[in-house]
Amino acid sequence: MRPDSDITKNKANERDGQQQPLTTIDSTNRPSNRYLAKLGAVALIVAATLPFIRQPTPTASNAAPSIGVDSRAVPRERKMVLETRADSPTDVCTRWSHQSAVINGTLYVYGGQATTEPGQTENKWNNDFLSMDLTKSWQISTPLLTGLLQPSGPPNVSNGFLWNDHESLYLYGGEFSDSPISPPSAFSLWEYNAVNSQWYEHSDPTTSSGENAQSGDQSVQRAAEGAGASVPGLGRGFYFGGHEDTHTTQGWSNQVARIYIKSLIEFTFPGYQNSQVASLSENKAAGNDGAWRNVTDGGAQDSAGFPERADGLLVYIPGFGAEGILLGLAGGTEDTFTQMNVIDVYDIATSNWYKQATSGPTPKIRVNPCAAVAAASDGSSYQVHMFGGQNLIPAGNQTQYDDLWILTVPSFTWIQVDQKSQSVPPGRAGHSCHMWDGQMVLVGGYVGDQLSCDSPGIYVLNASSLEWGTGFTALSGGSDSGSAGSSDASGGSSGTVAASGSGALATADAASPTGSNAADWVSNARTNPFNQQPAQLANGSSSGGLEGSYDYQVPDVVISVIGGNAQGGATVTAPAQTPQEGPLKTGSPIIYSTITSSSTATSTGSPGGNNNSGSGSGSGGPNIAAIVAGVIAGVLFIIVCYLAFCAWLYRKRLQLYKRHVEMSQQAALNEKNHPTIPGLLPTGAGSSSGGSNDRRPFAASSEDASGRGSSKRNENNDWGYNEAYRTDTVGQGSVDGFLLGRRSDDSGAPEDLLAGNTPSFWGTVLAPRRSLRVVNRD
Repeated sequence: MRPDSDITKNKANERDGQQQPLTTIDSTNRPSNRYLAKLGAVALIVAATLPFIRQPTPTASNAAPSIGVDSRAVPRERKMVLETRADSPTDVCTRWSHQSAVINGTLYVYGGQATTEPGQTENKWNNDFLSMDLTKSWQISTPLLTGLLQPSGPPNVSNGFLWNDHESLYLYGGEFSDSPISPPSAFSLWEYNAVNSQWYEHSDPTTSSGENAQSGDQSVQRAAEGAGASVPGLGRGFYFGGHEDTHTTQGWSNQVARIYIKSLIEFTFPGYQNSQVASLSENKAAGNDGAWRNVTDGGAQDSAGFPERADGLLVYIPGFGAEGILLGLAGGTEDTFTQMNVIDVYDIATSNWYKQATSGPTPKIRVNPCAAVAAASDGSSYQVHMFGGQNLIPAGNQTQYDDLWILTVPSFTWIQVDQKSQSVPPGRAGHSCHMWDGQMVLVGGYVGDQLSCDSPGIYVLNASSLEWGTGFTALSGGSDSGSAGSSDASGGSSGTVAASGSGALATADAASPTGSNAADWVSNARTNPFNQQPAQLANGSSSGGLEGSYDYQVPDVVISVIGGNAQGGATVTAPAQTPQEGPLKTGSPIIYSTITSSSTATSTGSPGGNNNSGSGSGSGGPNIAAIVAGVIAGVLFIIVCYLAFCAWLYRKRLQLYKRHVEMSQQAALNEKNHPTIPGLLPTGAGSSSGGSNDRRPFAASSEDASGRGSSKRNENNDWGYNEAYRTDTVGQGSVDGFLLGRRSDDSGAPEDLLAGNTPSFWGTVLAPRRSLRVVNRD
């Protein structure tokens, strides 16, 4: 709708039913013809130059936007509509059923329904466009909301979805006002480029054929109340289910009943590749209008147990399958509702749906809740946080919930969070939730008649402590708009970007937080533009892990179910209810190596790739990394103890070696100073017998000195000293009765344990028993 200021007003001097008086001019005061001619010439010059003075010089900011595949500027009539738009109001009574998304630290909110006073029942649909800064801290009573210019092109819709990549928002779907009734227009996809703050229209989109999809060249229709999800790393947006009726589709007769759908709309963002789309085969990238596919025949999607639904949830979980999975939760129709004891799982890489049973207590059936996902630091688990929603049974007596549930993946176990001891936001439905810096930011919601107003209607949950806080605490900055334009020139793989295009893959402009710089690494707009866990940062070849999870730590209530610690390390790495097919049966989460002291890590798996570990049992497998680390630590401890023992043994052996060398040298010196002299014998029993005197050397034999004799001479000596130090008359020498040899057995043969070499440390390490025998026998 155009503002009132644009409506042409009647001139102030017009009066109904009254004739205006005529003004007469005295002929004597009439200007001359020469004067009138000059005045006319000046007026002509001014009239000719005035358009050039008022016309602004074309610049990048005011040039006509590019529309269509060829990106040429499309001329349009300049009605000054953009220049006279009003700023979107930030102060409302209530707001719900809006569309919202986060781009690099800025949360955008578009349209929906809002009231400015209690009890308002009409004129609720709007095209308000707001932004919220998540790179700065704020209180929930005064959030950093900014009212942007209300766009003139995008329609006033609610219950649609805002897809996003790292540069743009894409508005899909939604329904038009029913009070007063506003007929829907023909569908166009509206793109908001956050870099230049401009809206662009992509009109008359058509589908392409592809895997499990309908034939191509079908017009894309607008749906409402479906569940949406954006995967910026893959460059795709998804919209699941919803309905079509007279408030969504142009030309729909009010005599035709609403229809609910179960198809999955996929939109590939401009500049990205998608091997599942026929028109993007051979590694082609989507053009300026992107590429559409309507998946209708994917696996369980054809079964009777896969009903139509609206007002549900769709969340993305990376790490399973080649490109991750989508989970469909909650929702229903006018007559039936979706139970949450079985979850619909979509494998993005194969375009197939599967069923996965859950364990634990199950949430009540509901529609219009919100959900946000956080990833453990090591990627071993993902927590889906679901808050609120409403029950439409019985009809006309709807109840808004204020409960908080966590679905932990891959265990697929539901956990209800105890909120009794804290202040909880009032029950609501039709709100939106987004994860950033490990905090879930909740925006708006329909609160029924519980509150007259819910303003500003912004709440924050600390996903690590599971406590509702009084404000948002910014832990890292978002990306400036210019940092998202780098491209991956290699291209080629599904989910990566081509060499050029608006969907180019942005990367962290700093060293990875590993190694020596880990302790100094800080998350900010330059180093972590997508707010990922430090172990899961995007780089030139990978889109990295789940966005918005920076600083998230697994809470105790989850650890008690899946094991591990705050950084991850989940011991339950497979669904508690064993899957029968699909990526959850054959794969397991990608595990990243983390450094807890600095919250940094290096990846041991490729994000988006299938990581088959053979873990398919329902009870989960052991923590292999912990086991390996324990074994390595034990082996290292044994080695250290052995080396310490060898060092002690080596020192003992070296001391003995030095002592015996010294003693042998002393023996040789005594022999030199006291040679054997015939006839010079000590007096004793030998001389009194009258027999011949046995001639003995001065150095007494071992038999005389110690009572141990030897009739056999060993060619080598036990302690490694030279043979010249021995006596010639006995097999072993002694000094003052000290035996210079050792007997190895009863026959008295000495062992040669040193072989004439100086003891070495490595010799001791390699032959500890030999060294130990020498030390023990000394």
